[in-house]
Amino acid sequence: MTGTIAFQGEPGAYSHQACRDARPDMTPMPCRTFEDAIEATRTGQADLAMLPVENTTYGRVADIHRMLPASGLHIIDEAFVRVHISLMAVPGVTLDEIELVRAHPVLIPQCAEFLAQNNIRGEGAVDSAGAALELAETGARNQAVLASDLAAEIYGLNILARHIEDQDHNTTRFLIMSRELDMTRRATGTPMMTSFVFRVRNIPAALYKAMGGFATNGVNMTKLESYMVGGAFTATQFYADIEGHPDDANVRRAMDELTYFTDYLKVLGTYPADPRRS
Repeated sequence: MTGTIAFQGEPGAYSHQACRDARPDMTPMPCRTFEDAIEATRTGQADLAMLPVENTTYGRVADIHRMLPASGLHIIDEAFVRVHISLMAVPGVTLDEIELVRAHPVLIPQCAEFLAQNNIRGEGAVDSAGAALELAETGARNQAVLASDLAAEIYGLNILARHIEDQDHNTTRFLIMSRELDMTRRATGTPMMTSFVFRVRNIPAALYKAMGGFATNGVNMTKLESYMVGGAFTATQFYADIEGHPDDANVRRAMDELTYFTDYLKVLGTYPADPRRS
């Protein structure tokens, strides 16, 4: 597919890497915020949006789940991207010159062992790729950045140490969003995933009863997240991922049962499971 795919961050961000990996034929479009990436897609400036939703090391990405229902966009694919973190500096600088490293706050703890071994102090930045851009512009010799190999490539930085993350399973799950909802696709030999949000009715054991339909119909629920809406402690919304397609008989029965115990239900998309999910 040709066209433009929006992502949050500067060029070289991990979301940019996800765009290149999952949609190599599309032109990546950097956006300042998640809201900007959603709006660019909603208004037609971009054809798709690449949004991170969760990471195996630091959990879910804040606020994304509450943005999705009101975004006007639909999930058409998921992409799992292995997050490799590299230490980079301006050309000519050696590792023993580095005193300070800058990166998004979630990256620094993921490289704690390497930084401690080399006596390097960490400092949070708004965006790791943005920190790489700033370093390329300032040329500071005592500073380095933790970012993707792609960021080093884009900003002409030299990688001093490659893939230094403490955990070898560090992976981010992204959702690829479109203006059009496509419920017709069926992946041959690949499980289908369905994502939706719902609110249960204010009756005793409503959530327990709502979930019972998935158990009795043999539908595997891979994710269930809750968060407040509207500033009220009693207004809780749930985000869920299940294996299967709404047209599958068992999924249809489970969703029918869920509907009975909810006062709001919205399907965000049905899409093939990423092979790396398993």
